[in-house]
Amino acid sequence: QLQASGGGLVQAGGSLRLSCAASGRSFSTYAMGWFRQAPGKERVFVAAIHWNPGITFYSDSVKGRFTISRDNAKNTGYLQMNSLSPEDTAVYYCAADREWNLAKFKSGRLLYWGQGTQVTVSS
Repeated sequence: QLQASGGGLVQAGGSLRLSCAASGRSFSTYAMGWFRQAPGKERVFVAAIHWNPGITFYSDSVKGRFTISRDNAKNTGYLQMNSLSPEDTAVYYCAADREWNLAKFKSGRLLYWGQGTQVTVSS
């Protein structure tokens, strides 16, 4: 029900925009988030957005470089990633939950998950 896309190969300093398209139900009243998993590491929280698009939360590692947004009319969430570095290389996942609970986002305990999209940043 969640489909992530937009990953690819980009040089350090470049930008990418990931999309998370929802289907099967309206996610306009769901909080959405992005996570990433680097090779050999655990999946970690990146960013979250309330169903009210003005409320967002970021991990310290991406704050100021990444921007999470959503278009409820299109049932789609986005992650704009700027100033990318090789340390951002990972599989990126989108997720959604009925509850706006930052503890759940930080621990990854969300209801719905999309498949991952690979982001590779070359130096």
